[in-house]
Amino acid sequence: MAVNVRGRNYLKLLDYTPEEIRYLLDLSKEFKNMKRNGVPHRYLENKNIVLLFEKTSTRTRCAFEVAGMDLGMGVTYLDPGSSQMGKKESIADTARVLGRMYDGIEYRGFDQKIVDELAEYAGVPVWNGLTDQFHPTQMLADLLTLEEKFGRLKGLNFTYMGDARNNMGNSLMVACAKMGINFTACAPKELFPAEVSRAREIAGKNGCTVRLTEDIDQGAKDADAVYTDIWVSMGEPDEVWGTRIKLLRGYQVNAEVMKKAKPSAIFMHCLPSFHDTNTTIGAEIAKKFGINEMEVTNEVFESRQSVVFDEAENRMHTIKAVIYATLC
Repeated sequence: MAVNVRGRNYLKLLDYTPEEIRYLLDLSKEFKNMKRNGVPHRYLENKNIVLLFEKTSTRTRCAFEVAGMDLGMGVTYLDPGSSQMGKKESIADTARVLGRMYDGIEYRGFDQKIVDELAEYAGVPVWNGLTDQFHPTQMLADLLTLEEKFGRLKGLNFTYMGDARNNMGNSLMVACAKMGINFTACAPKELFPAEVSRAREIAGKNGCTVRLTEDIDQGAKDADAVYTDIWVSMGEPDEVWGTRIKLLRGYQVNAEVMKKAKPSAIFMHCLPSFHDTNTTIGAEIAKKFGINEMEVTNEVFESRQSVVFDEAENRMHTIKAVIYATLC
């Protein structure tokens, strides 16, 4: 049966079947080939989308803007100071106004409840560019990158190291379970992901496993991909840095960790990354805590195993697929 997601919201991968995710990945490949070969694909001319950003971003904003313009669309960007949403105007009212003017709405911000409410009232597709709970557009980019590197998804061994409670840990666990990838969260017990039982139920239907471990040797063993993320997410108070560094310093992805994985293993990261002191925050943390590299060493980040910039590019192709599939 043909897959059709026209008119659907894209809020989290839990809402999509493996067949629908497969369709979006295949469509992403088609758009990537067209982009690489200079084939015009302005299939959505005379349509317009709006990007609501309560959290700033490089990859998400640029990916949505370029994807929209490549498809021939008009794109409006609203930063945190350019909208009255949640201040002078409710989420529901904002959604109903924007839904009358735009064909699709992207939201990047805080609580999942906000993007859910936008979707409830907008009357047009709403896409989740990131919330504190989920990051579904990043998931498609990561899955596409994995498939490009290994030629398959099913049966791969995937390890996430770090704060597995956050949007990346939760989203990667679901993405792997949906697509038959064996998922391991390697983290301190207090930073294990939530909703593990649901993910294991999904994994059981797709012939894969979901595993939690505090042991780095067990976590990295036989991994095809090792993934990490920054230790303190945007919006968290600066006061948590000390506690988080203490908890996660031993879970840094370094050369020794990568040696425990398969020789063919790749390193993945959603970016931005604190792999050196060439950022304001990196320099501040180095001065305050005496640590020059955080979640990943510069050696691994810059190594041949690193595919982080392939992931970043794939944000554009996969987001283009989501926009097209839900609007056409």
